Amino acid sequence: MKVRILVSLKPGVLDPQGRAVHHALEGLGFAGVDDVRIGRTVTLEVADDTSDAALEEMCEKLLANTVIENYRIEKLEG
Repeated sequence: MKVRILVSLKPGVLDPQGRAVHHALEGLGFAGVDDVRIGRTVTLEVADDTSDAALEEMCEKLLANTVIENYRIEKLEG
């Protein structure tokens, strides 16, 4: 089974990469972009019987820094 983990900074946590991209977009003439937040995607191929609890534990222990990041687990079809 394929699983996608989306990791993003929690609201209120400074995002210097996002600010740099926002500034660059403005410099290129793109108007109307109010905010940019940068995150990451982790795609896993796991056994079909991998439990939700195991996926949560992977995120909590390694894939996300839960002090400053949120994560969302998506199970993909096919």
